[in-house]
Amino acid sequence: MRLLSVIGKRFSRNRLSVIGAITVTCLIILSLLAPFVSPYDPTAIDVHNVLSPPSKAHPLGTDELGRDVLSRMIWGSRVSLKVGFVAVGIALLIGIIIGAIAGFYGGKVDAVLMRFVDIMLAFPTFFLILAVIAILEPSIFTIMVVIGVTSWMDVARLVRAEFLTLKERDFVIAARSLGAGDLRLIFWHILPNALSPVFVAATFGVAGAILIESGLSFLGLGVQPPNPSWGNILTAGKDNIEVAWWLSLYPGLAILITVLSYNLVGEGLRDALDPRLWEAERH
Repeated sequence: MRLLSVIGKRFSRNRLSVIGAITVTCLIILSLLAPFVSPYDPTAIDVHNVLSPPSKAHPLGTDELGRDVLSRMIWGSRVSLKVGFVAVGIALLIGIIIGAIAGFYGGKVDAVLMRFVDIMLAFPTFFLILAVIAILEPSIFTIMVVIGVTSWMDVARLVRAEFLTLKERDFVIAARSLGAGDLRLIFWHILPNALSPVFVAATFGVAGAILIESGLSFLGLGVQPPNPSWGNILTAGKDNIEVAWWLSLYPGLAILITVLSYNLVGEGLRDALDPRLWEAERH
């Protein structure tokens, strides 16, 4: 608990990171409460209010089918955050397993797994995702899985680097001498001490996944209408940019603020969890 208190104090010193954390928390709460706070059904069509500008009845205006943009933005936040968290969860699972095995066993196992990581890194991630989604049917499930299985490489390298250092520590040698098996050493003794950089990478990963999902939806390969997402709202804005500026402005700002907030939180966590900065403060 004392460690968490120290990390919390260090994180709170970075005001921008605190603002980012508050923004992220508000977005998560808003997405969870979407059925209760959304003023309209996000898929309800109103032919009498097509492309209406922001007004008291529709604070963010309406789209080309008369659907309330505010309601679609609120429900779209659920899609973006769901994609971000699930995709990063998949990436963390794959990256931690591969990185832990490579770092713990070393030698030929490490060489083979790291060459596989290098091969994956050689492919442009976004174009690889486009190719896979072009083959499969576009859906939110497909997007989450594809982003996850193409985004684990950095996590694997981080975990491997931590394992290469930690496996030579005294506490691991002592546990091995007491008869602890490989699985216990990996998951009980080493992995908990190797998760600090993983938490930071996960925070940045959520921001990246949200950005990728928005890009795919903007291109028509992501979440399919009538289901709302910030990306496909932007698509409608592109088609009506001359007469409906609000369709481009508000989802664009939402993506910008969300991605920026997650990046700020990631930077704050990186500084708060960096032991080198702890040592510098002591001296």
